[in-house]
Amino acid sequence: MPGTRGAVPVPVTTNSSHPHDLTREILSLLDTRPQLQTADDLPDASQAEVKAALDRLASRQMIQYNTRDSENIVLTEEGQTICDEGSHEYKVWEAVKRKGRIGLKELPVGAESAKIGQGNAFKLKWIKKDGDTLVPVANEVEDKTRQSLLEINEKRSLENTITLKEFIKRKLAKTNKVITYDVQKGSRYAKEIPVEVTDLTADMLASGEWKTANFKPYNFEALGAPQNSGALHPLNKVRSELRQIFFNLGFVEMPTSRYVESGFWNFDALFVPQQHPARDTQDTFFISDPPSADPPRPDPPAEAAMDIMEAPSKRLYASASSTSTPSAPSKSEDTRDYEQYLSSIRAVHESGAFGSIGYRYPWSRSECLRLVLRTHTTAVSTWALHRLASQPRPARYFSIDRVFRNETVDATHLAEFHQVEGVIADFGLTLGGLMRFLEDFFANLGITGLRFKPAYNPYTEPSMEVFGYHAGLGKWVEIGNSGMFRPEMLEPMGLPPDLRVYGFGLSLERPTMIKYKVSNIRDLLGHKVDLGFIETNAAVRLEKN
Repeated sequence: MPGTRGAVPVPVTTNSSHPHDLTREILSLLDTRPQLQTADDLPDASQAEVKAALDRLASRQMIQYNTRDSENIVLTEEGQTICDEGSHEYKVWEAVKRKGRIGLKELPVGAESAKIGQGNAFKLKWIKKDGDTLVPVANEVEDKTRQSLLEINEKRSLENTITLKEFIKRKLAKTNKVITYDVQKGSRYAKEIPVEVTDLTADMLASGEWKTANFKPYNFEALGAPQNSGALHPLNKVRSELRQIFFNLGFVEMPTSRYVESGFWNFDALFVPQQHPARDTQDTFFISDPPSADPPRPDPPAEAAMDIMEAPSKRLYASASSTSTPSAPSKSEDTRDYEQYLSSIRAVHESGAFGSIGYRYPWSRSECLRLVLRTHTTAVSTWALHRLASQPRPARYFSIDRVFRNETVDATHLAEFHQVEGVIADFGLTLGGLMRFLEDFFANLGITGLRFKPAYNPYTEPSMEVFGYHAGLGKWVEIGNSGMFRPEMLEPMGLPPDLRVYGFGLSLERPTMIKYKVSNIRDLLGHKVDLGFIETNAAVRLEKN
């Protein structure tokens, strides 16, 4: 019948190599007596086999049993050899007695017995040295070592505890834990295990058979099959920490769903000249199909996502509008003119504008619209700041997502990695304030003692690189870049001249390497990552403050 099972035997192989059913044997023995003792009644079965059979019967309430733990003394291989052939000292004495006189190197007892036996025979005064030979001293001896080992072999114990400790120290004997069971009949004892029903079927319900069926009981103590559960990647854990830090500091997350950007948002709007080395194929991945993008235009999906993310801060800004900074113009609707923005970008590059002399080169519209895999999430920040120009006000934005660069892969560089991007727009900002902000920001991650180095970026001035000490590599590692966005980037957007903006792009991988003591970035991200490293990292990382 489907959904049923009969007796589940525990097969045991005896000395005669014929398997038999241990569960059936236990039930047969209890049929003729009230109790059995497994060590005496089932001497050929191993403890594991006996335990499996007893548990199988006890789960059906056919038997009940008690466990008894004890220790036995058993002989090692060397101890058993002494039992069979005599102790080392006895072998030496016997060989000397038989010859009457024998050379030190002529003992016919093996090197091990000769080495140990001579010393013990000298102590017992059975033999002595006479020049280079051995001669007997005692005419008759009693091999007490062998006698004690024979007693252990027979009784599994030894009354003389001092001698026993000596045997264990000499590795002639050892203690074994012995588990035996006292077994009695249970409340549902039977000589045969009855057929058990494992499934409750519709037919059984319809016929009423379920009322008398013998259902197999659930074993709630049985271990379930191990589950291959998911594990949190260290990068995701640090990313979550960073997001929480940003949220705690009042930042709004920017939408970063576009991995492919136009050169306009990725380079030109950031005041990166079209001849800049970063725009070469050895540094940037360009898209071949399609090769170019539309001119800058509205992006409804990104706008909708940003509206949702920015709604709380907009409400806060609206409630404080009565005391807002006078320099911030009041705008109630989106007044962005994308064509004018493109013209302003061209002017600031080609001939100079907004007080700048520009780069003074022939600017190419086709180069501006080439499609690239974004090299930094600053492209998203540029879009967000241009959006902010329709309602200028203090704002804080951040993003954490993947970026792509045509890098040579080594211990600290990958062609694909994560960038932690943030911008702070406000009035009266200074470079010292940015340094203090970055120190406080990384202190929240447990990374202190930062170092700053002056740097050059086309879109920030002044600019500085951020370094953190990597204990695993034993050196300072660059973990970010930062600066104050140039007027050539901000004013073409329509932002007021006195609204200043911090920009900082931080690595996600390198702080994670520092926190998890990873020396090679390829062990953290990519096809060479050891999944065991991911699975063994705890979901929560505890750190000392």
